[in-house]
Amino acid sequence: MARLDHIGDLLAFVRVADTQSFTAAAEKLGLSRSAIGKCIARLEQGLGARLLHRSTRSVSLSDEGRVFYDHAQRILSEVDNATDAMASRKLAPRGRLRIDLPVSLGRLHIMPLLRDYLREWPEVEADVSFSDDYIDLVRDGVDVAIRIGGETDSRLVRKVLAPHRLITCASPGYLERHGAPASPDDLAGHQTMAYTHAGALVPWRFAVNGQERGVHVAGRLRLGNTEALRDAALAGEGIAQLGAFLVGEDLRAGRLAPVLESAAPPGAPVCAVYPHRRHLAPKVRVLIDSLASAWSRGAPWAVDAPRRPWTGA
Repeated sequence: MARLDHIGDLLAFVRVADTQSFTAAAEKLGLSRSAIGKCIARLEQGLGARLLHRSTRSVSLSDEGRVFYDHAQRILSEVDNATDAMASRKLAPRGRLRIDLPVSLGRLHIMPLLRDYLREWPEVEADVSFSDDYIDLVRDGVDVAIRIGGETDSRLVRKVLAPHRLITCASPGYLERHGAPASPDDLAGHQTMAYTHAGALVPWRFAVNGQERGVHVAGRLRLGNTEALRDAALAGEGIAQLGAFLVGEDLRAGRLAPVLESAAPPGAPVCAVYPHRRHLAPKVRVLIDSLASAWSRGAPWAVDAPRRPWTGA
């Protein structure tokens, strides 16, 4: 198998093919015509094929040369991309950063980190929107969004930042008065509080016999804001299913207790998503790296809750 050891030989070959001249290629690369000739000779010897037809007046690609030219161009393009990528990493973040955040997760956990980021990089100005919908980043010109869960849009790149899961919970006072459900089917006999989004009730998620399924709860209290839903759970109004980022601190402090942990659904991670680009702008890359670093030793909402029903203990 042929081995090519000189990237400069590829560059010389492509320049000769582009200019159809050894002399013109030599001038572009700042080399002698003789040096260009040696580059081409090394390539042809290594490949065991004639790449160029030469005459006293012109230079043209052979059939093998045309095939190799396409590959050589791609190789050189990737070398340029790698060089540009390394150069961009040395640039300081600057300019306008457009970021879209989930409403509660963004306010509670991302905005403090974003403020730290802006203090460290004073040449960045942030334009932050809050939405629990999946907006079109490409259409709306958004640089990066933080989302919970997956991303099926082929135009976007996803980077996982931290684990996350849904937790079904209630206040100890409520559970002392009404007991705890032993299975998702028992929820019908409890006071449940439902989250509504875009006018529709959001079903609760559970994993039963290894299968994830949705459970529609009637919801004596239906709220379109998850923080208001958490407040109602803290007040003992009933059972709610909420993100760990909302109730982690309350669970650790004992203000809320988990139920139905044996049927807890698999977690959907917190991710950064951004449009495909050949090189990620420093303002975006550094922000994503900052979030990942801040949560590298565990997200602030992480809860090592016992996966067992409430026992009143």
